[in-house]
Amino acid sequence: MNFITSRIKIIDRYIIGKYLGTFIYTLAIFVIIIIVFDLSEKLDDFLKSGLGFWGVLSKYYAGSIPFYINMLSPLINFIAVIFFTAKMADQTEIVPILSGGVSFNRFLWPYFISATIIFSANLVSNLYILPYTNTLKNSFENNFVKRNDPSTKSNIHMKLDNKTYIYIQSFDNKTNYGYRFSLDNFDGDVLTKKIIADNIKWDSTKRKWQLSNYSIRKIDGLKETMIYGNGKLKDTILDMRPDDFSAYDNVVQNLSTHELAEKIRKEKIRGTGIMNDLMFEQYKRYIHPLSAFVLTLIGVALSSRKVRGGVGVSLGIGIFISFAYIVFNQFTQMFSTKGGLPPFIAVLSPTIVFGLLGFYLLKRAPK
Repeated sequence: MNFITSRIKIIDRYIIGKYLGTFIYTLAIFVIIIIVFDLSEKLDDFLKSGLGFWGVLSKYYAGSIPFYINMLSPLINFIAVIFFTAKMADQTEIVPILSGGVSFNRFLWPYFISATIIFSANLVSNLYILPYTNTLKNSFENNFVKRNDPSTKSNIHMKLDNKTYIYIQSFDNKTNYGYRFSLDNFDGDVLTKKIIADNIKWDSTKRKWQLSNYSIRKIDGLKETMIYGNGKLKDTILDMRPDDFSAYDNVVQNLSTHELAEKIRKEKIRGTGIMNDLMFEQYKRYIHPLSAFVLTLIGVALSSRKVRGGVGVSLGIGIFISFAYIVFNQFTQMFSTKGGLPPFIAVLSPTIVFGLLGFYLLKRAPK
């Protein structure tokens, strides 16, 4: 600890303080503005929900505020770097630092210490905090904001394992209730068991599926056994959960890191067509926080030179590049989930492209 402290000079503490202070202050302003617009847009939904002030705060904004912070972090990071660095350049504070024998690479050191702090916070948030808070946000939106959207998925075919196949004619995500359920169990190419039920329901208390009006047909060679449960209920354990049949696109965001890895493992068996979505979400959680380093590099390289027009010119260019970065991210996600672009390439390509831009600008920056 003493070694680290001794290596951080006064100018380093000054830059780190300016970087993080500007970042936090600007982020807070943007989040407040978004909350005000979001509140005005969803006010009718909040009133119809009947939850009251504390209910809306704990069930929606406790989840949406971390989401907004994560979404805005790259943009605010970039704006913060450009704003205070351009201001330092405009006030001729950078020239004396470099003229005093400090190399430009050494000048970058406090910037990357700050970027490391933001990167670590974003990474921890992506892996451990956002899956929980997204569950709060998305559950509220699905139940109260998107209540008129279709919540039923139809004609579901799924392979649970190498021997078991299921079919559900329709499944309602709001009630966790399915209609016309059937299960086929095979030994090789031979059918060994078939279950048919009028309805299937997820019991969240027992964490089991409940069949109603069911029949079970067991086949052992030429011998068959039938079990009827007309008007009866039967609890059964199946390797599936209600979110496997979700009609909402945001359900992947709700999965914890462990649940996401487990769902990817199962999807390799089931082949339901959502593998790209799952892989993109997994890679995104680890790679997107790297934007803190990439945008910091571009921001310093752009704004460390004193230009005619002052801070406004650098800030304008920076905002344009940051929006280009966000749009590029959205395009790569669309091409991955809809167009078949490999998820790893889709997630990594914005970081590589803008990273190369950062190194190019760094070479042209004043030394």
